[in-house]
Amino acid sequence: MAAPPLSAFSARRADGRETPLAEFAGQVLLVVNTASACGFTPQYAGLEALQRDYGPRGFSVLAFPCNQFGGQEPGDEASIAQFCETRFNATFPLFAKVEVNGEGAHPLFRHLKAQKPGVLGTEAIKWNFTKFLIDRQGRVAGRFAPATAPEKLRSEIERLLAADARQDLNGPAAAPG
Repeated sequence: MAAPPLSAFSARRADGRETPLAEFAGQVLLVVNTASACGFTPQYAGLEALQRDYGPRGFSVLAFPCNQFGGQEPGDEASIAQFCETRFNATFPLFAKVEVNGEGAHPLFRHLKAQKPGVLGTEAIKWNFTKFLIDRQGRVAGRFAPATAPEKLRSEIERLLAADARQDLNGPAAAPG
């Protein structure tokens, strides 16, 4: 059975609004499980830099706070949103806290992990700031470890934006003859 398209999922925003991910159809996305009290928390600045630089070209970071790793996201949605806005001037969409592993894992993260397993084929997310890069067609193009700084993803993001732009200009790719 084929995997559902990314647009089939929805998630609750930090402000409580249920948001169909179809709202982001046609964009290159970077889906990240985040935390406010983690050694990787400074990556929020890099995520915002990507949003600022590539947002006008059809790119968006989607941040999903998670408290499953060391209890490093203890706050409620309002305090998390305030932290992201005041400390990092975050403008990318911030979603409500989710679980990314186990029985309570959000369906989006179950889908992403199944599409792009980690090291040795394991699906489990190992820590905060695991990143999934999604192309404009909703396919998982890459999975990146927490230690991978957002700026290290620039060439991959640019490649997806350029490839998708070429396809948009040329229409659907021709079938090989």
